[in-house]
Amino acid sequence: SLSAGLDLPGRCLFATLTLMTLIAILVFIEEAVYIYRKIPSSKRSIIIWINAAAPVISTTSCIGMWVPRSTMFTDFTAGIFFAIVIHKFLMMMIKECGGQKMLLRRFENGRFTISTGPCCCCCLCLPRVPITRQTLFWLKLGTFQFAVLRPVLIFLSIVLWTNGNYVLYSMSPKGPALWISCFLGALTLFALWAVGIMFRKVRILLKCKNIIPKFALYQFIVILSQLQNTIINIFATQKIIPCAPPLSSTARGSYIAQQLLIMEMFLITVVSRIVYRRKYHDLEPLERAAEEPGDKKQPP
Repeated sequence: SLSAGLDLPGRCLFATLTLMTLIAILVFIEEAVYIYRKIPSSKRSIIIWINAAAPVISTTSCIGMWVPRSTMFTDFTAGIFFAIVIHKFLMMMIKECGGQKMLLRRFENGRFTISTGPCCCCCLCLPRVPITRQTLFWLKLGTFQFAVLRPVLIFLSIVLWTNGNYVLYSMSPKGPALWISCFLGALTLFALWAVGIMFRKVRILLKCKNIIPKFALYQFIVILSQLQNTIINIFATQKIIPCAPPLSSTARGSYIAQQLLIMEMFLITVVSRIVYRRKYHDLEPLERAAEEPGDKKQPP
């Protein structure tokens, strides 16, 4: 078994990382109970979903660490959950503005700046798009397509893998792994682009809601769970990470990625509890601004 092949420092490391995962789960459960009791029902489920991202990734990494053969399934489970969380974060920003109708009223004459990362940060010549129901629909579609298509592609990858046609981390153009990975990368960029466009517009309005630290935590989850894993896996496949018998280079790279994620997601879970648990001031209602011109029209 895996534990039998570990020396004493290895067993202490595995026990410590497992304990960190259990603490992260308990912190999330306590936070979910608090959110369920204190947060309005319209925003309750969205905030719970976003807070669950770090402990879920930590749990899947811990399972993959103890059961190496389950890495394919644990990585895909974390990927599906991550895709849903991206859509939920966009919806949270809309909810914090008071909903779609209130957001359209607040930015009635405003425009979205689409020259933002990660897709078009260098394309400064792009025009600014007016904020309408149609543009909001396209932004929501940008994250919703990721939440729908990524599970479909992951399911297709598992089917091909069980049949022996899908080789994980394979860079061969003849295999499906490279093409599925490239398509998933494009879908990810479009989803992150939609969230970036919305955040750039509402970050000043939602400053009282501490949206900047929340967005920073969301960005850390994106970078650590996606970019960090990709870099480590590339290093492992290119033999930059040396093998350490009985572990091959790819297996050792997978272990390193999983152990780093457990520690990082534990810290993000603790910080998220602090950021999301604070009480914030509500946005100033628009009724005052709407009443002022109406009062002038009233007869004396």
